[in-house]
Amino acid sequence: MGEDRTSIIRICAGLGGIMSGSEKVIRTFKNVLAEKGLNASVMPKVHKVGCLGLCARDVLAEIEQNGTVCTYQRVTPDMVEEIVEGHLIGGRPLTQWLTDRAYEQFHSHQQKILLKHLGRIDPESLDAYLDVGGYEAARQALEMSPEEVIEAVKNSGLRGRGGAGFPTGLKWEFCRRSEAEAKYLLCNADEGDPGAFMDRAVLEGNPHAVIEGMIIGAHAVGGTQGYVYVRAEYPLAVERMRNALSQAREKGFLGKGIFGRDFDFDIRIFLGAGAFVCGEETALMASMEDKPGEPKLKYVFPTEKGLWDQPTTLNNVETWANIPVIIREGTDGYAGFGTEKSRGTKLFSLAGKIRNTGLIEVPMGTPLRRIIYDIGGGIPDGKELKAVQMGGPSGGCIPAHLVDILVDYENITRMGAIIGSGGIIVLDEDACMVDMAKYFISFCAAESCGQCTPCREGLRAMEAILQAITEGRGRDAHLQQLDELAQVITDASLCGLGKTAPNPVKSTLRYFRDEYISHIRDKHCPAGACKKLVP
Repeated sequence: MGEDRTSIIRICAGLGGIMSGSEKVIRTFKNVLAEKGLNASVMPKVHKVGCLGLCARDVLAEIEQNGTVCTYQRVTPDMVEEIVEGHLIGGRPLTQWLTDRAYEQFHSHQQKILLKHLGRIDPESLDAYLDVGGYEAARQALEMSPEEVIEAVKNSGLRGRGGAGFPTGLKWEFCRRSEAEAKYLLCNADEGDPGAFMDRAVLEGNPHAVIEGMIIGAHAVGGTQGYVYVRAEYPLAVERMRNALSQAREKGFLGKGIFGRDFDFDIRIFLGAGAFVCGEETALMASMEDKPGEPKLKYVFPTEKGLWDQPTTLNNVETWANIPVIIREGTDGYAGFGTEKSRGTKLFSLAGKIRNTGLIEVPMGTPLRRIIYDIGGGIPDGKELKAVQMGGPSGGCIPAHLVDILVDYENITRMGAIIGSGGIIVLDEDACMVDMAKYFISFCAAESCGQCTPCREGLRAMEAILQAITEGRGRDAHLQQLDELAQVITDASLCGLGKTAPNPVKSTLRYFRDEYISHIRDKHCPAGACKKLVP
C-alpha cells in the first residue's frame, strides 16, 4: 500500500448502526489494520460517524481513497479482513458488498444542509466539528448586534421544526423585547412520536451544531441559561450531548466570558421521563419545575412568562441546528430552498412498508411521491401504496391518490395531516385504516395528561368505538359519534395534544370511510388485519 492510497474509513455509529453491530465492525477494522503492520503514514483512519441515512442497509462503511468514495452495506466483522485485503491494500473494491444504484438515488434526490456533516464527522470530537467550520457562525453572530441576528433569522423564513411551524425569528424577537433578570433557552428533544428519530439522530451525530445554535440564540434574545430537554430513553444522544457540552466548556465556548467576550451562557441537560404530553412546551416546562407534566390552563406565551415565570425561548433540535447554517451561509442561501411560506429544508424519518427506511433531508415543497419512490425506493414485495401517515399520533393519513402533494406546512394541513416533527410511516395495501386509527387513538389516550375532560374522556370513548368496530360490534351510529367526538375534542381540548389527537380518525373517515362501512355493515376487514373479521 503506497502513499497514494491513504484512506479514510467512516462507519455509521448512529443508533441504527450500533444496533446492527457497528461497534464490533469498528473494532475489527482497527484490529485487522494493526495486524497488517501498515506504515503509520499510510494507515487508514477509522472514524465513527453519525447516521449515514439509509438505516435499512446498516452497518454502512464508507471508504474514501484519493477522493473516490465506495460504500459497503450490511457490513459484519467477518467481511472486514477481505475488505482490507482487497480494497485497502489491493486497491480493488469488492463489488458484491457495495451499495447499489438505489443507494445513490436515495442520496441524490436530497438537499443536505443539516445532514451535510452528520455522516462525515466524529460526533464525539470537537476538533472534527471545528474542521468543518464549527463555531465560526457563533463567532460571526457575536460580531453582530442581537437585533441583526434576529433579523437574519426572520429573513431566512425559518419556521419551528417541532410541529407548529411558528416563525423562529418572530419568537426570538418577542423574547428579546421581554425585560427580565433571567431568560432561558430550551431545546425540546423529547421527540415522542412513534416512527420519528430525526432529533435523536442529530444529537447523536452532530451535537455541537445544536450547542452552537443555542449560543447564537442566547446572544440574540439575551439568554442567561440553556437546557436540553431530552428523553432518558435516548441514552446515546444524552451521552454524546454531555460529551459535547463538556468539550465546549473546556474550549471556552460555554460558561463565563464565551469567546473572550463579556458574554456568559451555559447549557445543561434535563432528562425527561418519556411522557408524550411533555413535548408540549408548557407541559415540558412544568415538568422541569418539578410539577406534573400538564399544559397550563391559561396559555401565556413562554417568551413573556415561561420557565420559572421568566421569558423563555423554546425550539426543537432541528430548529437550533439550522441557526449556524443561516448565519454562516447567509439568509438568501437558506431561503433559496423551499416554498414562499415554508423556507429551507426539512428532516424526515422514513419508516413502515418502504424499501429504504432511514433519515432524509429535502427542501420544503418536495413532492411526497419523490420522497416515497425516488428516495424511499417504493413499496417492497410488489405491494401497492395505500397511505402515508404523517405527523405522529396527532397526524393524519394521506391516501395514495394524493401522493403528488407538495410537502409543506399548508399543503399537508389541508390534507388532514400535519408535518409535525417529521415522522413518515408508509402503509401498504395490507394495512387496515380503522385499525391504524385505533392504534394512534389508543396511544394518545394512554399519553393524555388527563387534565381536561374532552381529551381524557373523549379519546377513551373514541378508543372504545374503534375497538368495537374492529371486533365486529360496530353500528352505523358509531360513524356519527366518531365525527361528533372528533369535533368536540378538537374544539374543547386544552392543549395541542388534545386538539390534534383526533386527526387519525378524522383523516381515515375522510379518505377511507368505505373501510369503516365494510367493518360495520359487512363485518369484514378488507385488509384482513382485524382477526375477528376475517373468515
